[in-house]
Amino acid sequence: MNEKEIGEIRRHLRRDRSNMTAIFGCYVNDNKEIIASFRQSTGMMSENEGEKYFAILRRVLSGGIGKNLIDLSFKTSQVAGSPEHQLLMDLRSSGLEDEEKLGAFYQKIIENVVLEGNYLILVGCDSYDVPFKSKDGSFGKDNADETYRFLVCAVCPVKQTKATLHYVPEEKCFRDGAMNQPVSAPELGFLFPAFDNRSTNLYNALYYTHNIKVSQDALVENLFNVPIPKPAAEQKKCFEELLSDALGEECSMDVVQSVHDELCQRIELHKESKVPDPLLIGKEDVKGVLENCGVSQEHVAKFSVDYDSTFGFDAALHPKNIIDNKHFQVQTPDAVIRVDPARADMIETRIIGGVKYILIPADETVEVNGVNVHIGQEPAKV
Repeated sequence: MNEKEIGEIRRHLRRDRSNMTAIFGCYVNDNKEIIASFRQSTGMMSENEGEKYFAILRRVLSGGIGKNLIDLSFKTSQVAGSPEHQLLMDLRSSGLEDEEKLGAFYQKIIENVVLEGNYLILVGCDSYDVPFKSKDGSFGKDNADETYRFLVCAVCPVKQTKATLHYVPEEKCFRDGAMNQPVSAPELGFLFPAFDNRSTNLYNALYYTHNIKVSQDALVENLFNVPIPKPAAEQKKCFEELLSDALGEECSMDVVQSVHDELCQRIELHKESKVPDPLLIGKEDVKGVLENCGVSQEHVAKFSVDYDSTFGFDAALHPKNIIDNKHFQVQTPDAVIRVDPARADMIETRIIGGVKYILIPADETVEVNGVNVHIGQEPAKV
C-alpha cells in the first residue's frame, strides 16, 4: 500500500464515515489471562467515546512506510487454504460475530505477543464503498468501483496510574483520586486485507509496529505465517556494519559520505516527484556508488555477497531505514559531530604530522556552550 491508499482508509475510519457497527475487545493481564472481553456497539457510544475508539484504530495506519508500516505477502498456497489465512477470512466474512473464531484469534495474539503489563486487543470489521476516481483525480460520489471489506486490529498497552490529588468542581477543592487504567497508543496492529491499487488484495496485509527496534517474530509467524523484514533500526545497524566489514580499509569518509548523499538525493527527488509508491533501493544502487568512488572490484563483490546474506537475495530496502537523511554524524570515542546532510562535504579528514584529524571550516558564527566566540589569527611562534 502507498501513502495515498493508507490515507484514504485512515480518513474513512471515523465514526461519522465508518460502516462499523461494533468494536470488539479483549483485556489481558500480564499473566496472559483474559480479564474481560466485550462487544461495544458504535451506535451506543457517546460522541467522545466513539472518537477515542476510532482514533486508536486509525493509529495503526500511521507512521513511515517500511518503518512502522510493513507489507506482508501471503503465498498463493496460503490464500488457497492455509489455517492462518482462513481464520482472517472467516473473521472478515462473519463481521467478527463468530465467537469461536474470534476467541481463537485472541488466543493467537495472547500466546505469541511480547508486551509487559496489561494490554487491550481492539478489532473491528468495516466496509468502504470505494468511490470511482477519474483521470483528473476527482472522486465520483454517485457510484463505487467496489466495496472494500476489511479487518483492523490494534494491541494497546494499559498502564495503571498512581492515585493522585484531583480537582472536584462540586466541592471546589482537591481530593485523593483512585488509580486509573488508561489505554495507551497501539504498540502494534494490522489491516487485512490490503488496499492495493484502491482495491481488495487478499494476498497482502499491512502490519503496524510502533517500536522500530523490536520485531514480534512469534506473533507474525503464528498470525500470518509469513517472513517479516528486520526492524528498521536493525536494518540501519546491519547496513552500517555491512559497509564497514565489506569494504575494509577502503571504507573512507568520502565513500560513506557519497553513499549517504546518493540516498538523500533519491529520497528528495522521490518526495518532489510525488510518486505515491514507496521508494526502494537495492544492492545494485549502492554498488554503483561504490564503483564511482573507486572502490576495488574485490570489495564491491564482497559487499554484494554480504548484502544478500544479510538482507536476502536482491532484497529491496527503504532508504530511510538504512540512513538518517536528516543528520550526518561523525563520532569518535571522545566527540560527536553533527552537521546538516546538505553540508556534509564541509567535513574532511587529514593526517597532519602523523596524527589523524577531522576538520570543519569555521568561517561563520561559532558558539561554545551557547556563547559566540572569535577565532583569531594565532600569533607566530618565535
